[in-house]
Amino acid sequence: MIHRVLASELSAHVGETVQVSGWLHRRRELKQVTFLILRDRTGLAQAVVLGGSEQAGPDGPVVPAIPEETVISLVGIVTANEQAPGGIELVAPPSGPRIEVLSSLAATPPLDVYRPTVTASLPTILDGSPVTLRHPLLSAPFQLTAASVAGFRSALDALGFTEIHTPKVVGSATESGANVFTLDWFGRKAYLAQSPQFFKQAMVGVFERVYETGPVFRAEPSDTARHLAQYTSLDAELGFITDHRDVMAVVREALVGMVEAVAERAAAAVELLGVKLPEVPEVIPELHFSEAMAMLGLDEPDLAPADERALSEWAVREYGSEFLFVTGYPMAKRPFYTHGEPGRPKYSNSFDLLFRGLELITGGQRLHKYEDYVAALAARGESTEPYAGYLNAFKHGMPPHGGFALGLERWTMRLTGADNVRRTALFPRDLHRVMP
Repeated sequence: MIHRVLASELSAHVGETVQVSGWLHRRRELKQVTFLILRDRTGLAQAVVLGGSEQAGPDGPVVPAIPEETVISLVGIVTANEQAPGGIELVAPPSGPRIEVLSSLAATPPLDVYRPTVTASLPTILDGSPVTLRHPLLSAPFQLTAASVAGFRSALDALGFTEIHTPKVVGSATESGANVFTLDWFGRKAYLAQSPQFFKQAMVGVFERVYETGPVFRAEPSDTARHLAQYTSLDAELGFITDHRDVMAVVREALVGMVEAVAERAAAAVELLGVKLPEVPEVIPELHFSEAMAMLGLDEPDLAPADERALSEWAVREYGSEFLFVTGYPMAKRPFYTHGEPGRPKYSNSFDLLFRGLELITGGQRLHKYEDYVAALAARGESTEPYAGYLNAFKHGMPPHGGFALGLERWTMRLTGADNVRRTALFPRDLHRVMP
C-alpha cells in the first residue's frame, strides 16, 4: 500500500513512489506534457505527466480535464529538479499516471486561488470565504492568529493561570451602558455575553488566576473598519494585586509570549505576508489620560481613533515603542466595577494598550468589596437586583484583583497591516453580515 505523503515531506522520499493528495491548485497543459500543482496544508507539489487531455490512453485521456480546486490524489515517483517548486517534482511511474478524483468536479471559484496576488474586493472575499480563504495570502493571517492564541496560553500557563470556559448566554448585561443582543431563553429574556467579566472575577475567588479565549458579542451600531459585532477576546483576571500596574505587567508577559509563538509557529506566514513583528519593551511606556489630553490639547472623556494614532506616533518617537499604555481613564467612561484612582476620584485605576495606533487591550483594577459595588451601582442610578448573582461572590471574600481583555482580530489586523478587521476574522459578523 502506498501511503499519502505531504508536500513538505517529499524531499525525504526522492526516488520513491508516493501518493500525494490535495486540491488541484493549478493546471498547465502544454503540447506534450501537463503540469499539475497540488496544494495541501503544508504547501505545493508539482507533478509532471507526459500527454494531456487531448491525448488518449487505454482508459481515456492521459490527463482528465479536471477543474482547478477539485480534490485529487495522484501517484508518482519523487524526483529532484532544481526548476520545480521546492526542487522536487513527481513524475508518472512506468505503469502510467494514476490520478483519482476524490470530490465532485469543482465549480469556478470566486477568485483564482493560484494567482500570487488578490485583486478581489472585500465583499467578494467575504461572500465566498469558504473558498477564497484557500488563497495563501488570505489564509496566512489566521496562521498568525492560531500561533498568537497558543502563545497567550503558554505565557499565562507559565504564570500559574488556569484556563476557564464560561457561558455565553447570561441573565444580565455585563457592561453597564453597552448594547446587548437579547434572546428568548425558554420564555425568559437572556443576553449574549459582552465579555466573561463577571465569571472570570468570580473564578479569581476559586483559582486566583484565570484566563479564557472565546467569542464576545457587542450590539453596538458601529460600522467601521475596526468594529465587529462578534469577536474573539483573550481575557485574563488575577487576584492579590496592588493596583492596575500588576495587571499591566502580566499584559507584557502575554504579549511577549504571543510574539515569540508567532515567530516560531507561523514563520512561513510571517514571511509570506512580510510581517514585521514588534519588539515588546522590557517596560512598556505609559501615559496618564490627563497628560494625554494636555499633550493633544483636548478636554474629552475618551480618545478618538485619531488621538490613538497620534499618541502611538509619540511613543515611537519618544521611546521607540510600538506599544503604549494610557492609564487613568475617566471613571465616567469605565464600567461600574472599575476601581477609582486613589486621591483622584475623577480617574480610574484602568488602562488601554495602544498598538500601532489602535486600542488593543482594555484592563484595570476591579472593585473587590461588596459594599463598594452597591455604592457604585447606586451612584449610577442602577439597582443591584439584575446583578444579584454576580454580587453574591463578593459577600464571601474576594481579594484585590484586576484583569484585561485583548481583541484577537485587532491584534492580527495590526500585525498584518490589514485595512479592515474583517480581513482577520473568520466569517465576520457585523451590522450587515450574518452569512456565510
